[in-house]
Order: sequence, then C-alpha cells, then structure tokens
Amino acid sequence: MDTTQAEPQAIRRMVAVFGMSGFAGALASRALDPLMGELATEFLAPHEQVALLSSAFALPYALVQPVLGPLGDAFGKRRVVALCIGLLSLMLAACALAPSLDGLFAARVAAGLAAGGIFPLVLALFGDTVPMAQRQVAISRFLAYAILGQLAGGAVSGAVAPFIGWRAVMWICTAVAALSCLVLVLDARGRAGTATLAPPPSLAEVLHRYRGILRNPAAQPLYGGVFLEGMFVFGPFPFLAALLGADGHGTLRAGLAVAGFGMGGFGYTLLAPLLLRRLGQARMMRLAGLLVWGGMAVLGFSPLNLATGGGVLIGLGFFMLHNSIQVRVTEVAPLARGSAVALHAFCYFLGQAAGPALFGATMPRLGSGITLALGGLAVFAISVWLSNPGTGTKPARATP
Repeated sequence: MDTTQAEPQAIRRMVAVFGMSGFAGALASRALDPLMGELATEFLAPHEQVALLSSAFALPYALVQPVLGPLGDAFGKRRVVALCIGLLSLMLAACALAPSLDGLFAARVAAGLAAGGIFPLVLALFGDTVPMAQRQVAISRFLAYAILGQLAGGAVSGAVAPFIGWRAVMWICTAVAALSCLVLVLDARGRAGTATLAPPPSLAEVLHRYRGILRNPAAQPLYGGVFLEGMFVFGPFPFLAALLGADGHGTLRAGLAVAGFGMGGFGYTLLAPLLLRRLGQARMMRLAGLLVWGGMAVLGFSPLNLATGGGVLIGLGFFMLHNSIQVRVTEVAPLARGSAVALHAFCYFLGQAAGPALFGATMPRLGSGITLALGGLAVFAISVWLSNPGTGTKPARATP
C-alpha cells in the first residue's frame, strides 16, 4: 500500500504523470459517443443497438472494479495502473481493426475491462499520498486531464470523424494510451524496489473487506448516490446525435454538447479553490445539482444552437458534485482505500451502463425534453441528499 505523504512538488508531478492516464481513459470512454450515427450507417444497425457501445465500455469497467481494487491494495496501485493502461492501448487497437459490429462490441468490452484499473486506483493513490487539506484541489487538477480527454472525445472525434473516419479516431486513442503507458513506465524507473508488496488477498479476505466497507454508514449514501448520478447524467449521451439532429447535423452538435460538458468540467477545475473557499463543500454540491437540472432543460427544450451551453452547465454541475463525492470516498476506508474507491467506481459505472437503457426506454413514452428535465431534477435531489450534514461523512471503520 502506498502511504507516503507527498510534498507539493511531488503532488504536481503525480498530477502530471497520472493525468496523462486519466486523459487516455476518458478519451477512450467518450470518443465514440458522437459517432453513433456513422456507426449505425456503416454496420446497418439500429441507432438504439449501436448506442449500447457506451454500455459495452461502462458495464465491464464497473464489473471489474471489485477485482482491481484489492489487486491495487496488494500489488501496488502504480503497477496495476501501468498494466491497465498498456492493455487499454492494445484493446483500442482491436476496436480500430474490428471487422463487424459484434467485433467492435467485443473489443469495446475488453477496453472497458482494461480502463477499469486507471481512474479509481489513481484516486486511491492520491488518497494515500496527498494530505486531506490539499486533496480535493489536487484531485480536481487530475480531473482536468480527464476532462480534456472528454473534450477531445466529444469535439475532436465529432469534428474530424467525417474526414478521417471512426477507425482513425480509434487509432488516435490507441496512440494516446500507448504514450501515457510509456510515461508511467519511465516514471516508475526511479521508484524501482521502493514499494512493498502484500500477499495476494484470498477471496474470503476480499469479501470480508467489502462487507466491512459496506457496513460503514458513510459509504452507503455515497455509493447509492453515485450510481444514480452516473445513470441520470450519462444516460442521454449516446442519444445526443439523434436528439440534436433535426436538420441533419446531429453528429456535429452531439460533439459540441459533449465538448461543452468537458468545458464545464474544466471550468470547475479552475474554480475549485474559489468555490470551496466561498461556498464550502455542502453548498457547492447543492448548486451543482441546480446547474445540472438547468443544463438538462436547455438540451431538452431550447433551440439546437444552445447545445454547447447546455453541455457546459451539465459539466460544471456534474464535476462540482462528483468531485465532492470522490473526495469523501477516499476517506471511507483508509486501510483499504483501493477497494473502497474501486467499489465507488463500480457503482458509478454501473449507473452509466444502466443509463442508456433507461433513457432509451423512457424517451419514446415521455419525449426527450421531459425525460432530460426529469433526469436533471433527479440529480438535484441527489445533490441535496448528499449535501446534508453527516451524510457520507462519518468516520471509517472498514476492516483492512
């Protein structure tokens, strides 16, 4: 377990080194979202079926968390992150070479499994090494890299795919992941032999650890809240091209909306110190819910040319709320932090995987505008619930 407290210079180095991995993982997760229409056309498949490529990444990402968390605690989080980013680059290459929609689904599932070991274990590593007073700002700066990846996944893929094709977009994602793996390997050279390894945990020990975490009253609302947050925020994303494409420019507008989401999140990383100082975490979380609700309403009911603005509001609000939850989760089980953060990611991405199916079933019945507005209202309710004093903030007593 990596528990050495980092100095400010070391924290900045961590943000830069692991930020590249966060960028690569976010790019891989969102790069296909604006391209669902193109994929549906190429593979002669219904849009609703192709949209499940989003779930094909998110669901295995979620399901692999209970395995990767304990492995990170036992073998070293840095090692597991480096291995996973290397495997991700190989799976993204398989996506680019996929000969059929079934092949693309299979490669996308494998990519989700590989990516599952990046973001959560990096957050756990920050929890091990960054003092609590600096942790939310440090994590928000790491988030900036991931958000830039989302920006590239939205704006760049949506804008350039008509010229170079979706397969070339996947090759770009492959190159970024391979480069970030190289950076991690080079950074680890100076640390060779410094980390101690724990014995591999048995299945009984892993289950005992997770039972201890889930018994913690602080964990239950955080895990439930992040599941619902992921479901309601990301459920509409694979449908944006159809939702915003009344005049035939859905792919471009979907890319701009996803880019707006990233811009809002990046704005949060710049504003985080000011927001925390002026509002405090609880009031910032409630404001976050209002922003998501407003952004969903903009996407659902406003003119199509406001898609980017709606995305900005959703992104700003989402990252204000989600980053606050992440920081709280890093203190749920300090002696099993990799497992605790991995369980958080499991719930979050399970929600993301369920979201497209829920939205796809609800939109034909209620209409896209009402469905989006109700999703935003749900996120606001979650923000109020989690911002109540004592919710998700009790001391951790999880068994290591």
